Amino acid sequence: MQELGNAINDSLSESDRIAEAIGEIKRAGYDVFLVLEATIGFNRRDDEEEAEDEAGPEVAEKPKRGFEAAGKIKFTTQDHRFLRALKIAVDEENR
Repeated sequence: MQELGNAINDSLSESDRIAEAIGEIKRAGYDVFLVLEATIGFNRRDDEEEAEDEAGPEVAEKPKRGFEAAGKIKFTTQDHRFLRALKIAVDEENR
């Protein structure tokens, strides 16, 4: 998962198109910060699902399973200002 995150970050930071767009914004007199959010989920496949993939799909599909995210969110000062502007309260624990 970490490797996927690193690969996405590297792709964005090496993009000439993104660098050019950010350069235009800076030349117009603005400071730029780029925050992208990606939700990546995965589940371990069990033997039954693997056999199904090899044999082809069944007529009635099983409902997909969910996933859980772990960890704490760290908010920046800008995040707090933005949330306050939207009148969204943030737990003191997240500061």
